[in-house]
Amino acid sequence: MAEETFSMIKPDAVATHHIGDILAIFEKNGLEIVDLKMVRLSKQEAQNFYSVHAERPFYGDLVNYVTSGPVVAFVLKGDNAVQKARELIGATDPKKAAPGTIRALYGTSVEANAIHGSDSIDNAKIEIKAFFPSN
Repeated sequence: MAEETFSMIKPDAVATHHIGDILAIFEKNGLEIVDLKMVRLSKQEAQNFYSVHAERPFYGDLVNYVTSGPVVAFVLKGDNAVQKARELIGATDPKKAAPGTIRALYGTSVEANAIHGSDSIDNAKIEIKAFFPSN
């Protein structure tokens, strides 16, 4: 069943010039990029985006990190897009991510793990609207 999901290449992977490499992984695995933009998040935008983590001890560091440079936000479409994208992204900790996943290839730490991806259809809808309100 075709669905849409949201993903965001984080500042570490943008700074190390892996935008094209990461996008190609999704395309080669049957997901279509249907919207894309590079932005630099304000502190308020990052706080809103990661509000689900507001009570966690890493929240402040996460907000500071994601605002440290530009990010590339995009929408993927395809059969079981959320699940497929999550499989291609890999575990949060790049050291625990399966070989060949985006985080195993380009992540350097739990924080600097190259990419964010929606974890459910409901969250994908919320995250898409945050970056692409006219979608």
